[in-house]
Amino acid sequence: MPEKKLLQSLGTKIKQIRAEKRMSQNALANLCNFEKASMSRIESGQTNTTLLTLNKISSALDVHISELLKE
Repeated sequence: MPEKKLLQSLGTKIKQIRAEKRMSQNALANLCNFEKASMSRIESGQTNTTLLTLNKISSALDVHISELLKE
C-alpha cells in the first residue's frame, strides 16, 4: 500500500473509532496530551505517527492498538 494511502487509512480509522465513542477531536487530543492541530493532522493522514503516539491514541480510545491498524 502506498505510504499516503496508509496514513490516510490510519487517520480514517482513528476518526471512525473516535466518532463511535462520541468523542470530539479536541477531547481525544486532550486525553493524549496533544494539540488539537496535531490530532487533526493525524486523522487527515498528513503526518506519520510513531508507535508511541499510536499507543497513546489507542489507550485514550480504550481499544487495542491493532484496532487502529485494521482496514
